Amino acid sequence: MTPGNLFESIPDTLNEELVEVLASGKGNFKIERIVSRGHQSPADFWYDEDSSEWVIVIKGAAQLVFEDSESPLDMKPGDWVEIPAHRRHRVAGTSPDEDTVWLAIHWK
Repeated sequence: MTPGNLFESIPDTLNEELVEVLASGKGNFKIERIVSRGHQSPADFWYDEDSSEWVIVIKGAAQLVFEDSESPLDMKPGDWVEIPAHRRHRVAGTSPDEDTVWLAIHWK
């Protein structure tokens, strides 16, 4: 058993997003805590992952953009989305003045 708290152990300074694997298992299954503070993907970068992903915003706010969609997805606490493998997306922005805490589950 490994206990933890999603809101603890967040550094005062985040030059890059903080990504931590909280649990993983067979079949390329993993659960991550991601902490963003005004971070966004580079303008010419797209996530194109081999695994599917389910992500929820626990605290803060974020905006996701999908390559095949004209409308961005605005996310606030409690909002979640399932992203199929190889659906190209990027983080357009996160709250600049507070931590955005995400929980992401990846599987193949």
